[in-house]
Amino acid sequence: MIIEPATAADLEHLLAFRQEAAAWLSALGSDQWSRPYPADKLLDTIEADTVFMLWDASEIVGTITLTPDAEDGLWTEAELSEPARYVNKLTVSRAYAGRDIGGRLLNWAGTRAASEGAKWLRLDAWTANERLQQYYVDHGFTHVRTVREGGAVNGGPRVSGWVAQRPAVPAEHGFEDATVMGFTSSNH
Repeated sequence: MIIEPATAADLEHLLAFRQEAAAWLSALGSDQWSRPYPADKLLDTIEADTVFMLWDASEIVGTITLTPDAEDGLWTEAELSEPARYVNKLTVSRAYAGRDIGGRLLNWAGTRAASEGAKWLRLDAWTANERLQQYYVDHGFTHVRTVREGGAVNGGPRVSGWVAQRPAVPAEHGFEDATVMGFTSSNH
């Protein structure tokens, strides 16, 4: 499997991939990702070189967004002063479920974060998704706090305010990493 930067040509694949994940979450009784993700916002993150895709030949296995920017209102000023990278939109194809691909993507993200000088790998998770929160704890993250206010609509309830972190250190992930500078994405 190879991990590489997403390109604008991958936009439709990523939107469909997210819909697959939303349908799976809905079947589990979760409203997480129930609102369609805006294509223009996703394209912006792709163009910012923060979206990465994991491929097995021509099949999308997973995706992860890794950014130096924290979401507003989740981290204290002291925490924001520490070098960190932030995981978003970690998604694994249902066809690859049960193989710890998500854990390996987190290891890749920690390795990349460490190589960029970050002290922490951080994330926020759906506040009501205890199963997801436990998944992150099981993968070495420590729960920092749950932020319940300050959502996008009139400062109301925040749906993704469970925040956690783990040290950004190199870890075995087993992927061919094609995210290095100068790499040109292959056409999948």
